[in-house]
Amino acid sequence: MPRFLSHLITVTVLLLVVSSLCVAPASSQRGGDPRFGVVDAFDNPAAAAQLGAGWTRIRFQWSDIQPNDSGQWNDAVLESIVNSQVAAGREVVGLVVNTPPWALKKSDNAGVPADMDLPLNDPQNLWATFLRRLVTKYTGRVNHWIIWNEPDIWDQKYPGQTWGGSVDEFLQFQRIAYLVAKFANPNAVIHLAGFTFWWDAQAKRTPFFQRFLDALRADPNAAANNYYFDVVTSHQYFRPDTVYDLTLWHHTMMRAYGFDKPVWLVETNAAPSLDPTWLAPGSQFKITLEEQAAFIVQAFAMGLAGGAERIAVYKMADTPGDKAANPEPFGLVRMDGSRRPAFAAYQLTATYLAGFRAATLDRRDQVAQVTVDRGTQTTTVLWSRVPLPQRVTLGARTGSALIVNTQTGAVWTQGASGGQYTLDLPGAVCTQPADGACLVGGWSVLVVEQGGGGAARSVSQTIGPPVTQSVSQPITQSTSYSVTQPVAAATSTPTGTPAPTPTATQTPTATATPTATSTPTVTPSVTPTLTPTPNTAVSSPDFDARSGVLIVGVMTVFLTAFVLRPHPH
Repeated sequence: MPRFLSHLITVTVLLLVVSSLCVAPASSQRGGDPRFGVVDAFDNPAAAAQLGAGWTRIRFQWSDIQPNDSGQWNDAVLESIVNSQVAAGREVVGLVVNTPPWALKKSDNAGVPADMDLPLNDPQNLWATFLRRLVTKYTGRVNHWIIWNEPDIWDQKYPGQTWGGSVDEFLQFQRIAYLVAKFANPNAVIHLAGFTFWWDAQAKRTPFFQRFLDALRADPNAAANNYYFDVVTSHQYFRPDTVYDLTLWHHTMMRAYGFDKPVWLVETNAAPSLDPTWLAPGSQFKITLEEQAAFIVQAFAMGLAGGAERIAVYKMADTPGDKAANPEPFGLVRMDGSRRPAFAAYQLTATYLAGFRAATLDRRDQVAQVTVDRGTQTTTVLWSRVPLPQRVTLGARTGSALIVNTQTGAVWTQGASGGQYTLDLPGAVCTQPADGACLVGGWSVLVVEQGGGGAARSVSQTIGPPVTQSVSQPITQSTSYSVTQPVAAATSTPTGTPAPTPTATQTPTATATPTATSTPTVTPSVTPTLTPTPNTAVSSPDFDARSGVLIVGVMTVFLTAFVLRPHPH
């Protein structure tokens, strides 16, 4: 082959490599972050593959595996589901729930197994024997186990109740689960049951989690055994504000008792009661399809700011049994396979919050601002909490940023003007007002910049008629929840069961219970300048087309000069 042709081929290959590096996003998690998940991904495998979810939760129902006696073991369907999810590269988190009738301590005592006081190796300790076999069989395929579902549902008449025993009985139940599972699989990660918080709060009861911590304090062996759990599980729905407040509340409660552990938001969503294909006029919260999609972005941002280690949406897709179980649909995908707008909102969120290291809630007045540190990048999430649109000026870290419109999915590069970006935030649909703001805010705008650092200062101004409360005096938003005056703002919907009917909204009052810290206030500034017109849209979240062309051009000149210069023979 002639030397010149050989060099020309070399130049071509190098240019192709350089071009691919320019187009590739800075984050390797282009489709999402493995810490973002979705419940029951197996209900629509094709859609799950495109969603960008890195993990899923699967129910392991004791009553289905051993429906009649301890000699049974019916898990062929579960085996198939688990294997399919592992093959798809998705981490499986197992939810163990539902004691079969034959194993109950009392027929009217939901969930509580008999003979839990027997030694762990005694076959008549039915709970220990079942869990040991389950964890052993799935070791390596399922290493995360959530022990029970929403034990704080206290109403025996409610069909979704899974635990009718005392907190002390639940501590023994958790104690057995932790010790048995860790012995069967030293790599097992044991989660506390997912708590709703709202069942107790609206009944003016001390939250189950707090009562559980009180019971732990009385156990002299708890600290030596890691308090019998590795992760706290939370279920929060319908309101982004409480996603933040209650994620932080769980951390604050643990710290008050002398330790802290990861918190996972395993169920969150704002089910659309106003989807034309599945109207639910009797639902407590009136939610449009647009509000469900806006909620997804806001809940992820607020969950991370509150200290959530992982977040998952309940759930992947509607199924035929859902209409009997829930008044409204929760799926990102409908039963006919069509996707709700929330599906695309999840994809955007999983992409532009991927690689998160930390997050902060920087303001919460007419505008909410969350800053997500992603290491080499920082994403600022902004949305209006009120019906009127807001114009925001945000301090710039660099000369330009990638702007993401979560409503349309449009992405463009915007240059900073005077050291700041000016952005317009659409007002909230506000189908359901809440505490002077809206239950769900308006569509978010994401500002993605290179580099890290703390939050950038922002100021905002309402576009249109003035609101009754000025920006300098933030809308009252409680960050503490009293068990004597609960907030009926966002009740969790138990998995696969109807939602309770909460009491009317009440104004929370401060208590001596550890509470979340308040968020910073904001000082208004002069009227911002107009937002620059979006320029070149790009397909990759981290690619500025102009930069790529410049790099390729420079490399072309350099490599061509090198190849064509005289070479000794």
